[in-house]
Amino acid sequence: MMDAQGAETLTAAAAPVPSLQTTPSEIQTIPLIPSLPSLGKSEALAEASLLRRAMQREVPRTSLSITPEEKSRWIGLTATALRQAGIVLDREQLLIVVDRAPRMQYLLPVLADGGDPAGWMILGKAHVSTGQPGRKDHYLTPTGVFPHSTGILDYRAQGTYNENHIRGLGVKGMRVWDFGWQNARKGWRTDGETGDIRLLMHATDPAVLESRIGRQASQGCVRLPAALNLFLDRHGLLDADYEQTAAYDISFRALLRPDRTPTPIAGKYMVVIDSSGAPL
Repeated sequence: MMDAQGAETLTAAAAPVPSLQTTPSEIQTIPLIPSLPSLGKSEALAEASLLRRAMQREVPRTSLSITPEEKSRWIGLTATALRQAGIVLDREQLLIVVDRAPRMQYLLPVLADGGDPAGWMILGKAHVSTGQPGRKDHYLTPTGVFPHSTGILDYRAQGTYNENHIRGLGVKGMRVWDFGWQNARKGWRTDGETGDIRLLMHATDPAVLESRIGRQASQGCVRLPAALNLFLDRHGLLDADYEQTAAYDISFRALLRPDRTPTPIAGKYMVVIDSSGAPL
């Protein structure tokens, strides 16, 4: 969903799908889609450890202090969300987990696989902001599993100011991850009424609004500090499918940073949980 402070234009593009009906002369034009990287457990853990250090280095105030109780609860809620969504992970990959609980407001990159969740690894925790309750036209960020689908093309902020002189999506070039239309609870109502929002993950104005990150402050999107936005973008933590599509689609190549160093354990799911147990 677009924050009221933003004034950007949403764009979307469907990734081309090769036709199943081809003539001999067309066979050579079918794009070669590279396989997703698949690392063994030890290799994946080593890569996750490198990313953990990079996150601590590149994202100020990243915390590695996670108690066993926190880890158990966060991973348990994440595993439950995947199971309820009918998703079975088929390779070692990163999940972007967001805890929308009012006293948490954290983003947690989690290395996960289809095995025992007790072996999953949380790389660290960094503050974000989710939907603000009690304010007109502000929705609670919906919980659940949201694929980062190539059916929708992300975009980048233009860095334009709105009438309040606020850059709702951050400075020019900040990545905006687009998870499509989602149903969410209206935070200003007490009867549980819902509505549809455009669920985005994005930066915000560094001078005016970034200081509010860490508490519920958005209209329903997941709002990131600029440094965290850059970290996710440069290392491609959610870009597993995007990297595949960029091999043959110029639109996705243009969207991805030319200076990126994509991680081989990239995933494609944002999982929003609520460790406070609040109603969905």
